[in-house]
Amino acid sequence: MSGDGPTARFGPATDAVAEALDRAQANDVARRLWAADLSLWTQNPLVQNQIADSLGWLRVAESMRAGVSDLAAWSAEIAGQVDDVVLLGMGGSSLAPEVMAAVIPQAEGSPQLTVLDTTDPAAIRRVESGLDLNRSLFIVASKSGGTLETATLAEYFWSRYAAAAAGADSPGRHFVAITDPGTSLTALAQDHAYARVFLNPPDIGGRYSALSFFGLVPAALAGIDLEPLLDRAIAAGQTSAANVSVSTNPPVTIGVALGALARAGRDKLTLVPSASLRPVGAWVEQLVAESTGKEGQGIVPVDGEPLGDPGVYDNDRVFIELALAGDPDDGRAARLDALAAAGHPVITLPLEDPHDLGAHFLTWELATAVAGSLLDINPFDQPSVAESKHNTDRVLGQITASGAPFDIPAGPSANGVLAAGSQAPDLTTALTGWLASIRPGDYISIQAYLDRTPAHDTDLRAIQALIRDTLHRAVTLGYGPRFLHSTGQLHKGGPDTGVFLQITADHQDDVEVPGRGYTFGTLIDAQALGDFESLAARERRRLRLHLGDLSTDLNSVATALRTALQNINVA
Repeated sequence: MSGDGPTARFGPATDAVAEALDRAQANDVARRLWAADLSLWTQNPLVQNQIADSLGWLRVAESMRAGVSDLAAWSAEIAGQVDDVVLLGMGGSSLAPEVMAAVIPQAEGSPQLTVLDTTDPAAIRRVESGLDLNRSLFIVASKSGGTLETATLAEYFWSRYAAAAAGADSPGRHFVAITDPGTSLTALAQDHAYARVFLNPPDIGGRYSALSFFGLVPAALAGIDLEPLLDRAIAAGQTSAANVSVSTNPPVTIGVALGALARAGRDKLTLVPSASLRPVGAWVEQLVAESTGKEGQGIVPVDGEPLGDPGVYDNDRVFIELALAGDPDDGRAARLDALAAAGHPVITLPLEDPHDLGAHFLTWELATAVAGSLLDINPFDQPSVAESKHNTDRVLGQITASGAPFDIPAGPSANGVLAAGSQAPDLTTALTGWLASIRPGDYISIQAYLDRTPAHDTDLRAIQALIRDTLHRAVTLGYGPRFLHSTGQLHKGGPDTGVFLQITADHQDDVEVPGRGYTFGTLIDAQALGDFESLAARERRRLRLHLGDLSTDLNSVATALRTALQNINVA
C-alpha cells in the first residue's frame, strides 16, 4: 500500500503478508466479500445462515443517505428545545456516536452529547447533576431491546421525570428509542409515547452499526453534518466493491495483513492515533476484539498505550497509525520509524479531514471481516458475551432473594487495597504471584469497574505504562461494564494469553434501580463478579483488587505493583 492512501512497512513479515495476499487473490476474496459470499467465512450451513443475517452493514450507508434530510430537519427542531442529549447504550450502540461527537465539528448551538454506558452509581450521579431535565433528551439504544444496562438506566431517568412535577405531564417527549423491529423496547417506547422510535435494519450487529441509525441519530442530534460523512463512506465502499484486486484494495489488504500477522504471532494490534483521533481507538478496539476473539483465536487491540521505544515491546506487535492531516506530529513519526527499523510492522491510515471518519469506519469493518475469514472464525457472532450476563442475573437473583448486601471476599490488604479472595499472606505476595504467571506472548488486561473520569484514567494509564515498560508485554485497559460488550468476548473466547487484573471499589453514594430491588452499585458489583466467574471457569489467570477510597487507593495500587514488579524476572 502506498500513495495518498494507506502505507505499510511489514519488515521481516513482508514475505508472509505477500504470500497471504497471493492466496487471498487466488481465493477471490475482494469480489466474494462484496458479493456476500457466505463461504468466505465457513462451509457450515448453520453458521452461513447466521452470517447471512449479519451483512447489512456492507451497504447501509446508501440506504441511510436517503433519509438524511429528514433526520437533519428533525434534529434541528430538537436542537432548539434541548441543551443535552444523553445516549444510554452499550458497545457499538454507543461508541461510534461518542467518537463522531469527539472528532467531527458540530453546528454552533447544538446540544451537548453525553454517552452513559456504565452502571457505576458515581457516574450516574455525575451525569445527572449536570442536566436540566426539562431541557434534556435521552436516547435509549439497544439492538436486542433488552440490554440490562440500557434498560436500568432508562428506568432510572424515566423515574426522575415521574418525580419532577415539571416533566410529569409528558415524560415521553424526553425519550427516543433506537432498536430492531419487534423488540420489547419498541413496545415500551410506544406505551410510553416516546418522541420518536428508529427501527434499525435487523441484519446489522451492534459493533458494525456505526453508519446505521445507532450511530447517525445521536450524531445528528449533536449537530454533525451527516451528508459528507455518509458520502465518504459510500465512495469508499463503491471503490472497494469495484476493485477485485486484493493488493490494491486497501480495506481488503489491511484485513489480509492483520490475519496473516496474527497467524504469525503478531496478534497485538497497537493503535497509534494522532491527537484528534484518540477517541477512535475505543471503537476500533470493540470491533476487532469482539469480532475475532473466539474459538481460541483473536487479534488483541491495544488502545491508549503511550508510544514507546522499540525496547519496551515484544515481537508480537503490529502498529497502526491513525493520522488526521493537520494534527501535530508530537514525535510520532520518528518513533514509528524506529519501530519499523526494529522489524515491527507499521501501517498508516490517513484521514484528510474529520468527515473521512465515515470511510474509516467502513474500512475497519471490511478489514475486520476479511481478517476473520483468514482466521477461520465467524466475525459476526459473540458466543461468550452472554455467559457473563447469565452470571450477573444469577448473582442479582441471589441478592434480591436473600436481601443480604453484596459481599466482597476477604483477602490480604495494604493501604486500602484488598486482594479479594486471594490466599496469599500479604498484598505484595498476591501481586507477585499474579505477575509471575505472565509469559511471553501474553497480554495484561486491566478491568476497571470505576467511574471513567479523567483523573481515574490518568492513574490507570500510568499503571498500564508501568506494567508495559517493566514486563514488555501488551497492556489493555477497559472500563466495566462497557468492555463486557466489546473486549469481553476476546477475554473469554480468545486464546489463553490474557492475564487479568480486575479493580472494583466501594460505592460512597449509591443509586436505587427503580422497581428492581437492588442498587446500581449492586448491579455493577454483580457484573464484575459475574465476569470474574466466567474467567475462573476458563481457568484464566486473574486477580481482583478492591478499593475503599478511590481518591487515594489507585496510587496505592501503583505503589504495590511497583514493589511486586521488583520481584519479577523479565523473560
